[in-house]
Amino acid sequence: VLATAGLAGGFSMAQAVGAFMVCAGLIILVGATGWFERVMNRIPMAIASALLAGVLARFGLNAFAAAQTALPLVLCMLGSYLLAKRWLPRYAVVITLTVAIFYVAANHELASASIHLELAKPVYTAPSFSWAAVTSLSLPLFVVTMASQNLPGVAAIRTAGYSMPISKLITITGLATLVLAPFGAFGLCLSSITAAICLGPEAHADKDRRYTGAVVCGLIYVLIGVFGASVTGLLTAFPKELIAAIAGLALLGTIANGLATALSHEPHREAALITFLVTLSGVSIAGIGSAFWGVLAGSLALVLVQWRRCPT
Repeated sequence: VLATAGLAGGFSMAQAVGAFMVCAGLIILVGATGWFERVMNRIPMAIASALLAGVLARFGLNAFAAAQTALPLVLCMLGSYLLAKRWLPRYAVVITLTVAIFYVAANHELASASIHLELAKPVYTAPSFSWAAVTSLSLPLFVVTMASQNLPGVAAIRTAGYSMPISKLITITGLATLVLAPFGAFGLCLSSITAAICLGPEAHADKDRRYTGAVVCGLIYVLIGVFGASVTGLLTAFPKELIAAIAGLALLGTIANGLATALSHEPHREAALITFLVTLSGVSIAGIGSAFWGVLAGSLALVLVQWRRCPT
């Protein structure tokens, strides 16, 4: 949204690319110095888990809200999901998606889409740097990327029980953005939604083997990028309710685990609940998403309640 607004606000593509590169430099700075990781280390696990649950819960709500306009489809998908969870839990999402596709095809609900098999071609744009683009695009994009994307991304990693070199990961995303910005990449970051799926028990029962889910996801991303126009045409053929329902159902387990972790420690329970509700609200202030404000609200609540509390 920021990138589009910047182009619509009078900045050229070359200036936008320069702004993306400055943003990448700032991400590299906070990653290489360890500033971001030190901040994350001070956030209790209950707050981080509530943050993740709040980010993902919106997808769960959208899944069931889709029943208002496509009740038979959503009921069919929910029934397929529950039956698959009973007999083939590891493949529940795949089975549900397959059943949904057959359902919409049988009921002639597939929209006509123009699908052409073609390869995406990278286009290089030489950067142009301006102070106006830096202040209007680079700084807001940096804040949004760190607060609304990388923050819940780290929460997803830690809620799943993994200890990762956060500073190195953030630095790598900055370096990748810096290199790819001239080709249109403006916001490479940690993904809380994809991470939540790939790091969950559905990916593999053995925590040490779940990396295979991330590898396969990465390969699929490459294929989507190479055949971007064709994939876009294919997705537009599906009802929007199908997309909303499958996304929400795929995240049910992660939402439940996040809430369970967030509310398990009684002294942090109320602060975690505030984090969850503020994040779930979707409130956006000064262009910064609810993930940041949820953590801020929960952390302030925790400090106010726990500060200098005398044991009883």
